[in-house]
Amino acid sequence: MKSVTVIGASLAGLYAARALRAQGYDGHLTIVGAEQHLPYDRPPLSKGFLTAPDTAPDTGTPSAETASAEAQLALTDAEEIAGLDAAWLLGTRATGLDPHRRAIRLDTGRTLTTDGVVLATGAAPRRLPGPAPAGSHTLRTLDDARALRADLTGGGPARVVVIGGGFIGAEVAASCAALGHQVTVVEAAPLPLVPQLGYTMAELCARLHGDHGVALLTGTGVRGLRSAGGDDRVTAVELADGRLLPADVVVTGIGVRPATGWLEGSGLPLGDGVRCDAGCVTPIPAVVAAGDVAQVAGARAEHWTNATEQAATAVHNLLAGHTARTHHALPYFWSDQYGVRIQFAGRYRPGDVPRIVEGSPDDRSFLARYERDGRTTAVLALNRPRPFMRLRRELARAVQPAATA
Repeated sequence: MKSVTVIGASLAGLYAARALRAQGYDGHLTIVGAEQHLPYDRPPLSKGFLTAPDTAPDTGTPSAETASAEAQLALTDAEEIAGLDAAWLLGTRATGLDPHRRAIRLDTGRTLTTDGVVLATGAAPRRLPGPAPAGSHTLRTLDDARALRADLTGGGPARVVVIGGGFIGAEVAASCAALGHQVTVVEAAPLPLVPQLGYTMAELCARLHGDHGVALLTGTGVRGLRSAGGDDRVTAVELADGRLLPADVVVTGIGVRPATGWLEGSGLPLGDGVRCDAGCVTPIPAVVAAGDVAQVAGARAEHWTNATEQAATAVHNLLAGHTARTHHALPYFWSDQYGVRIQFAGRYRPGDVPRIVEGSPDDRSFLARYERDGRTTAVLALNRPRPFMRLRRELARAVQPAATA
């Protein structure tokens, strides 16, 4: 294999490039990224980055806090860029793939032919139907975060409506509340995060909103956004039951879709992502996938740790030419909300019973085990990072199968 092309220059793409070099690949490496930016860390976009002032007072120039926040997002530096010895095609989208020829069409009109392909195009945010007036946002990219931060820090207190009470929505709500805005979270389900945490633990996490003066409306969807004025700026959110919520800023966080549209017609199996075996390998061994775009052994995960671990497995099998290693990492994710770190590891299923083994929900600091038939299936912690990591390691050892030779 003399040439490998990584499609996607975010977390999974960077880790795939690192793994290629670490595993001894010394051929030509190309990294194609739709954004103009070198790889950066997305989790802070909804937290510390969002609360950094957009400009210095009275100057209109970028503030020191903003420059520092952006610098801290970087996942790589000049030394590593040089060491990877890759051709970076940033601001370039892949528009089609012939997987048998490994020919990649780009929006520049160029076609790349390569020996191996790593698909790491991630996911794109779901959007509400209808027009998106000024003041309405999704949050996925650095440019999204810049635009949202400008709206949040450009004036006095605003009425902010966050549509979607999942982790991203909750983090954005917490950041907006910290900035002094009046915040309402709208969630279509009876309670946010029940599929991930179960009802009992989801209810405890939902209390964080009320603790910090954020209104949580559940059990209602959104019909659309209302706007008015010469700049066609959002003025209200219309709920499915006809109510109107006044809004100066709206953030929609209703999930993402894997970025597979450009692969339609390629012949690769597509479902909830690019369908791969347990080794992140498609039916064509020279094409592998990792991260948010990959549906591995029937499942797709959208978490930071998953993207980094899958990338190493995918690259190992790409270089081997077959599935020599499988990916069986324990699911793990975290979220920072209102000064509370929420950490979860394992696989929750309906019927699993959570049991608090340390701390107290009243203090918003506790450790819980999920149990089924006397066996621990998952662990959850609020502000208990050290004991959580110990239980996470124990659980990982219990569920990790023997590695494939």
